[in-house]
Amino acid sequence: MRKTVYAALAAVLALSLGCAPKEQTLKIGFNIPLTGDSPMIGEGPRNTGEMIRERINAAGGWDVKGTKYKLEFIYVDNELKAESAVQAALRLIEQDQVLVMIGPQGSGRAIPAGQIADENRTPMIAPWSTNPATTENRPYVFRACFLDPFQAPVGAKFAQEQFGANRVAILYNLEDDYSKTLAELFRDSWIASKGAGSVTAFESHGQKDTNFEVQLGRIIRSGADLLYLPVYYDLVAKIVPQAQQLGWTKPIMGSDSWGSADLISLSNNAVEGYYFTTHYAAAGATGATKAYIDDYNARYGYVPDDVAALTYDAIYIALNAIQQAGLSGNLQEDRDNIRAAIAGLREYDGITGRMTFNDSGDPEKDAVVVHIVNGEFTFVTAMH
Repeated sequence: MRKTVYAALAAVLALSLGCAPKEQTLKIGFNIPLTGDSPMIGEGPRNTGEMIRERINAAGGWDVKGTKYKLEFIYVDNELKAESAVQAALRLIEQDQVLVMIGPQGSGRAIPAGQIADENRTPMIAPWSTNPATTENRPYVFRACFLDPFQAPVGAKFAQEQFGANRVAILYNLEDDYSKTLAELFRDSWIASKGAGSVTAFESHGQKDTNFEVQLGRIIRSGADLLYLPVYYDLVAKIVPQAQQLGWTKPIMGSDSWGSADLISLSNNAVEGYYFTTHYAAAGATGATKAYIDDYNARYGYVPDDVAALTYDAIYIALNAIQQAGLSGNLQEDRDNIRAAIAGLREYDGITGRMTFNDSGDPEKDAVVVHIVNGEFTFVTAMH
């Protein structure tokens, strides 16, 4: 009886002091690079996350089976380093106790972080990691983008048709899993189509390199009709001007790692006129995609890149899975149920296109080819 009285008095005291029940939240973690060599890869996703969080919270929260939950987004900097991505994953999973982890974006970070997520039975959605190893034999790991074994052959096919190219040179980052794998896949696709000897140079560089004259000299002397450059935008901005200064006047074809809002300014517009494969084209977008772009541009003063748009899709895939799975209050049970809901997803209409998911957690979707015209990424064609 005495305990009951004490409990009642404590409740009255709490109310008199203005204490309210703790607000229910959904914790979602973001494993993204906010510093390092390519900070825009993290800036766009964080901006997109804040847009979504503010909009949903202003409307009262995200409805999960009749209960509204405010969104709590936790952003951890992985510095664009594999070891930092692993530490960020451990922090989000063990310390912050998130329901879902969004990111890492690039394959060099997503592959090791994906292992941590899978071992700790925590759903992870990599928006922009195209290497097959990210999700392979990892039931808790998913992605929102196409894979490199698809991107490489469609890029090669477009280049051959668009430029009439027969001989290609390739320059890639030896220290980046994404770049190395895509370079190898593109090389193999080109040889399968054009035959032995059609790849005239297969050159590599390091992550911190700033002078590429030796590799570019060999590429120019090789007699290639085309240079394929599957490296991150900050390296593109260094390599392309050097190639032009050395006398390269032929086409250069890029990959989805080119798609940063900073590409034009960092390269001093040297990339004007080139093409690359990517996930969506901002110029000419319609419907929900245009609404997202306009909202983002109004808030932040520039057009969102593909990694930002893919993060938008990844967030809503996670939120819809939470909505479908419901919440029990037991963290591991909730993580397991959310994973099952994502795994059961078969069709999703995202702002980066319609996705059909397979049993490996990978979406099948079109690749987009864009042309850099007057500083904009202009849609050319969709390839499937």
